[in-house]
Amino acid sequence: MPMSFVETVDNLALQKSELVRRFEHLIAPKSNQELEAMAQASRALTLQNFGRTMRLFAPIYLSNECINNCRYCGFSRDNPILRVTLSPDEVVAEARHLSQAGFRQILLVAGEHPKFVSRDYLTDCVRALAPDFPSIAIEVGPMETKDYIPIVDAGAEGLVVYQETYNHSVYSELHTAGPKRDFNFRLDCPERGYEAGFRRIGIGALFGLWRWQDEAIALAAHLEYLFKHCWQAQINVSLPRLRPAVGGFRPRFSMSDRELAQLVCALRITFPQVGIVLSTRERAILRDALVSLGVTMMSAGSHTEPGGYTGQGSEHLHRTVRGRIVAPDFQDGEDQLATGQFEISDERSPAEVANVLRRRGFEPVWKDWDQALSAV
Repeated sequence: MPMSFVETVDNLALQKSELVRRFEHLIAPKSNQELEAMAQASRALTLQNFGRTMRLFAPIYLSNECINNCRYCGFSRDNPILRVTLSPDEVVAEARHLSQAGFRQILLVAGEHPKFVSRDYLTDCVRALAPDFPSIAIEVGPMETKDYIPIVDAGAEGLVVYQETYNHSVYSELHTAGPKRDFNFRLDCPERGYEAGFRRIGIGALFGLWRWQDEAIALAAHLEYLFKHCWQAQINVSLPRLRPAVGGFRPRFSMSDRELAQLVCALRITFPQVGIVLSTRERAILRDALVSLGVTMMSAGSHTEPGGYTGQGSEHLHRTVRGRIVAPDFQDGEDQLATGQFEISDERSPAEVANVLRRRGFEPVWKDWDQALSAV
C-alpha cells in the first residue's frame, strides 16, 4: 500500500502542513468579535459552495451485537443489554417507515460482529433497499477492500468510519478487547473504501475522549490527506460529542457549544467544499443555530436501536452475557426494544426539522443523488 495517513498522524506534533497550521490558528481562543467574523466568512463560503440547502438523512440500526469492548459505547460487548440483529426483510420494513417520512438517504449502522454483520448480510440489506433509496451509506466495523466491493456493487455509495480518537494511547486505553483495538487498520479504512468504489467518504472524531483542539487538528490533517488521495469522492466530516449511554462512561474532556460552533466555522473556512454532518446527538436549539454556520447534512427523527422505528425484531431479542446468548427477562412495564447506542437530544420529527429549515430560508433535500446519473 502507498504511504498511509498513519505516518502523518504519528508525526503531527512535530510536523504540520501550512494548511493545518492555519486551521490551528482558527481554533485557538477567540474574542466574540473574532468569532463573529469567522461566522460571517463561514456562512458566505457555505452559501457559495452548497447554496441554501440541507441534506436530510436517517440512520437504520441493523444490529447492536458487538465483539469489541469500547468503554464509552452502549453496544460494548460486556454490557448485558438487549440485543438483536434485524433480518433483511425487517430492515426493509424499518426503511419503508423512513421512506414514508420522506427520506431517500439512509445510513446503515451496526455494531462490529462478523458472525451477525457479515459482508454477505450487508450486501443483502443494501440490495433490498437500493430500489427505493438512491443514497445508501454504511457505518460498520472496518473491512478489507475486497469485502467492500460487493456492498458497493449492490448499491451502497457512502462509507462512514470515525476514528473515535486520534490519540494513540487514549485509543489503546479505551478499546480493551476485539478487532477495534487495531488503531492503524481503522485509520486506513477510508482509503480501502475509496479503492472499493465508495463515492462518499465520511470521517469524524468522538469529542469528549481527548482534548477537542488536538482531535480537531488531527481531523483537519486527515481531511487534507483524503482530499489529496481520494479526490474523486465527496468527503464529509462529523463532529459528534459524547452522549450518555449504557455503561455510564463520563466524558473526561468537555467541548462547549461555542467551541463546537467555532470548529464548524474553522472547518468551513479551511475546507470550503467539505460536507459537515450534525446528528440528533445535539439539542434542537443548537442544531438550528448551526444550520446557517456551515453544516450541510443533518439526521432527523433518529433512533439508535435496531427496530426503533417500527418495533422490528422484538420477537428475537436476547441478552449477551460473557459472550453467551441468554433469553431476556423483562421487568414489568419495561419497553421490549433493543438497547440504543446512545441517547439522542433532538427528538423532533423529520417534518418538524424540515419546517424549521424552511422557516430559516433553507431547502431540505431528501435526495440529491441518483445511481442512474453515474451510468450516463
